[in-house]
Amino acid sequence: MKHRTALLIIHPRAGKNVAKLADLLAVFSAADWKTDIALREFGGHTLQLAREAAEAGYDLVIGYGGDGTLNQVVNGVMAAKGRRPMVGVLPGGTANVWSQEIGMPQDAVQAALLLVNSAGRKVDLGHVEVDALPGQPGTTDRPEADPAATGSRHHFLLMAGLGLDAAILRRVSPTLKRKIGTAAVALAAVRELPARHGFPLEIRSSGEGEEERLLWRGDALQVIVGNTRRYGNIAELTPEARIDDGVLDVCVITAGDPLTTIGQILATLLHRKPRNGPSEYFQSAHFSMTVPASVGLQLDGSRVKRKDCVAARDRMTHRQEAEPDAVLVTYRFDAMPRALRVVIPCTYDGPLFGDGAGTGDAPAAGDDRPDRAAGGAERGGSGNGHHPMGQEQLAALLAHGRRVTVVAVGPNPLRKGASIVAGGTTERRTGESRPVAVRIDHDTTLLGSEGEHLAAGVAAGLPAGGVIVVDGRRSKRGVIRAKHVVVVA
Repeated sequence: MKHRTALLIIHPRAGKNVAKLADLLAVFSAADWKTDIALREFGGHTLQLAREAAEAGYDLVIGYGGDGTLNQVVNGVMAAKGRRPMVGVLPGGTANVWSQEIGMPQDAVQAALLLVNSAGRKVDLGHVEVDALPGQPGTTDRPEADPAATGSRHHFLLMAGLGLDAAILRRVSPTLKRKIGTAAVALAAVRELPARHGFPLEIRSSGEGEEERLLWRGDALQVIVGNTRRYGNIAELTPEARIDDGVLDVCVITAGDPLTTIGQILATLLHRKPRNGPSEYFQSAHFSMTVPASVGLQLDGSRVKRKDCVAARDRMTHRQEAEPDAVLVTYRFDAMPRALRVVIPCTYDGPLFGDGAGTGDAPAAGDDRPDRAAGGAERGGSGNGHHPMGQEQLAALLAHGRRVTVVAVGPNPLRKGASIVAGGTTERRTGESRPVAVRIDHDTTLLGSEGEHLAAGVAAGLPAGGVIVVDGRRSKRGVIRAKHVVVVA
């Protein structure tokens, strides 16, 4: 993507994500992005920041955190008035399901290099709202709640869950999760599973203009409403889901005797999808689910309080029930076709989209000039017809250039055939380590350790941990526009 204004919203995670901030800003600046940053300070702050960014006219809002951070960015953008920006993500959470779903590396710097070489795609969202509270009739014509004003979260990009998963998430200690990651979720699951039992569930179609009909009724252990396929990076509980087909995929894991239930869970973990077990699967654009008030709800891997899915006009009438098993709550689910633009790596070719492809767009507008690396000028040429750099010149370059250790390499979206090298360098005078992003383009002379000219394509293949010496000025954001690059190791 070219010439973007972006807001990077950071979930600090006890400083872990902030530690890579300079590296990320260098990559974005090398791609000519104007990037501002905002730090999440309290619960619901990310949603507020995303809405403000959308209404301020940013092209892109990036959530740097986990899937919960991304969910709040989505809800904030959807709450904004006027034009909605695109939504992107940098993995910085526990599971990072969405980033893995679209093929992004789990290292934030590598992901940033892929992010600048992405393009917008329109995707469906799921929407959930409490349609009927205890003692109230159901209704489908309530005005939309204002998520940013109320802190509510109605939309989900990945999935919604009712039952076991929400109960487990309720037990997860945030402090322990920051320390040991997914192991904290597993520990909570061990504590919760012995107490779990099935709950009565009724699912009805609720499409506008259609007569309501019963889709399924029985006892369930878990319900997944999927807009995508992965479930916590453990299994594909909705393996037929596509993110642009205008429907939601529903998987109901039905309750049985303890032995059958354990078998179903093991089958899911081993085969990464329900197999030969008691489950129901169907697709629908509009439906409702009625469950006991005690059954918890999660959206995109984060537990959500039921009051956050209640329309604004019903807030004053909603109360926690004294006997939540004795009363029923009805949730309404709706697919929102192509409601949001998200950035998808141009390299993505997975099954989430109906055409089976990624963005289908070039990584950038591109520089249509021929690659001069194959020509006769000293600009990263292959060396045909060129004399190696003199030893005195090479020695001076090695002595005075910046020694950069390569972290990752990606295409430069501004010019076809150019590269951005993310890495680190040590200041000679202070000994301080600094992140940099080296721009290697058509005006860069690329050399080997003996001074021989190298083909421009060598830059794209520089390995992590490799060393280059760079001649060029460093900007305040850590970008070096390289005049000469010597590949040392």
